[in-house]
Order: sequence, then C-alpha cells, then structure tokens
Amino acid sequence: MMFERIAPEQHDMLDGVPSPAETARLFGHQEAASFLAAAYRSGKLPHALIFAGPPGIGKATLAFHLAHHLFKHPQPAAAPEALAAPDPASPLFRRIATGAHPSLLHLTRPLNDRTRSFKTVLTVDEIRKVGGFLSMTAHDGGHRVVIIDPADDMNTNAANALLKNLEEPPKRTLFILIVHAPGSLLPTIRSRCQMIRLGQLAEADLMQVLDGLEPPPPREPAARAALAARAGGSARAAVLLTQYGGLEIAEALGALASAPSLDVAAAYRLAEAVAGRDQAVQFDIFNRRALDLLAEAASAAAATGDLARAKALADAWQEAREAVSETETYNLDKKQHALAMIDRLNSVMRM
Repeated sequence: MMFERIAPEQHDMLDGVPSPAETARLFGHQEAASFLAAAYRSGKLPHALIFAGPPGIGKATLAFHLAHHLFKHPQPAAAPEALAAPDPASPLFRRIATGAHPSLLHLTRPLNDRTRSFKTVLTVDEIRKVGGFLSMTAHDGGHRVVIIDPADDMNTNAANALLKNLEEPPKRTLFILIVHAPGSLLPTIRSRCQMIRLGQLAEADLMQVLDGLEPPPPREPAARAALAARAGGSARAAVLLTQYGGLEIAEALGALASAPSLDVAAAYRLAEAVAGRDQAVQFDIFNRRALDLLAEAASAAAATGDLARAKALADAWQEAREAVSETETYNLDKKQHALAMIDRLNSVMRM
C-alpha cells in the first residue's frame, strides 16, 4: 500500500517515509513507553520531559504517541497501563498528524519566506507561539502538549524564551523536548525537565521499520547486520544510506579526504552529485559526513595525545559548520561549497 503524506511539510522529511506524527507504530523504547504510561496513570507525569538520544531512533515518534495517549485518555486514573496504539483511521490520529489538534503545538525549524527553504535554527518567533497556545483553554479540559523538535536547533533567544515558559507552566501542560545532544541545552532548561534517555534501535527493530518502506532492506543476514551497524541503530540513517546514496557519498568523501593529494576530477564529480537542484537530502548527507569525519579525526588525535592536530581538526570542524550554516542561510552556491569542503578536508587530514 502506497504511503499518503498528510502531515505539514517539515525540514527533515524524506520522500515516502512517514513523519513521526504519521507513524502509527513505535519500534523499540518499550521501557520508556511503559514508564511514561505508568507515570501518567499515577498522576506523576512531569510537566517537562527531555527525550534524549541519537537522531532517527524514534524520539519524536514516542512524543507523538505520548500526546495521543493523553488526548485519548484525558483522565489519568482511567488510562491503560500501556501507551495507547494510534489507529491511523481514527479522527484523533488524523488531527494529530495533520497538525490540526487544538491541544498540540509542534515547533520545529520554520520556512524562510525569502529563500523558500527551511531556516537552520528554531527561532524565538516560533517559541513565542507557546504563550498564545497556553493562553487558550485546553481541548476537552485535558492536557496541552508542546513538542519542540529538535530543541538542539533553538538559538539563544529562543532558548531563553522557552525557559520563561518552563518556569511557571499552567496545570495540565506537558513540554516534550526532542534532543540529540543534551549538552547543547542551557543547564537551566535541563534542570527543569526530566531526562528520558533513549538508545539506538536493535537490529530487529530497525529492520522492522525498514520492512515497511520501499524499497525494503536487504534480505541477506550479513547485509542486514552491516546496514544496522553502519546506521548506528538509526532508522533515518539507514534510509539515507540505502535510498539516497548515503553509502556512496560517504565512501567517495572519505576517499577524497584521505587521499595523499586532491583528486580534482573526483571532487567535481562528487560536488555535482550532491549539489543539484533536487539533491537537498544528498547535500545534507554530504555536509553531515564531512563534519563527522573532522570530529572523528579530532577525537582520534586527542586520544593519542596529539593535541596540536586535535585543535587544528576541531578548528576546521567549527569553520566547516559555519560554512554549512552560511550556505543554507544565504542560499549560496552549493557546488562551490562542496568543492571548498572537500579541499578543506583533504588539506587538514594531511597535516
């Protein structure tokens, strides 16, 4: 059966892959799901939660499932012991998935009206929507839920604005912060939230996610195990690797970065492959892999005591990160960016 998109467009959507709000089944994280259901049933659910873990493991999916549970069972004492499984045919599921539920506010990176691309940060204007949302009466007298996805993307002004909301939240309000790196949050925000740490998906869970997509994952056990290991237990990473040329991009970039001298022709081929008009996902894969290569090399240098090399690589990582942000913010030439990134990698790796 072909997947039908009903959720609003977001910066991290992948073609043919349901967004977290559209995902009816939760894979993995059963211990966390049971804890949350029990906390709600006993009336002890905190007013603010941080779902922390690597990207693409189902943190946001768990957040939407928890919101669905609260809306379906507005009286905690009468709620079941396990999180309610969303029914894709139900009006409640569709209201949540389409962003039309009056008691749910999902905040993520907004669209830049000038460039028609998504902004690189979650802005203070988005966080300010929380105040208006909380001033309204909750639907059916139940909970209001604010999902910030991911909270890592908040800039300083946005983080400070959120802190004010967390300090004195109205009753029956739940904040859920999706966080890839908890250290990126203000300590004052972390101190006002209960941390729920979520781990990588097991291979079986990961393959069950991929089995529901087209094309399905490889059938050979060795190939499936290799894919799971390379994806790091992340369903999103596995999709990028198998359906968007992520493996090929990573291998080509790694070869160029480690070459004794820059292969200009190969660099141009890779830049053209990731910088086309319809290659936004591939461009993102390229940039993320470039930053990962620098971070991994810096960590390795520090581990061996080569602090000068570690600092040079860390500085190169910071420069590369700023180049990515500037290219996205100002809609700069992507091919030139890719070529400059490849040259930077090859130069610093040979130091």
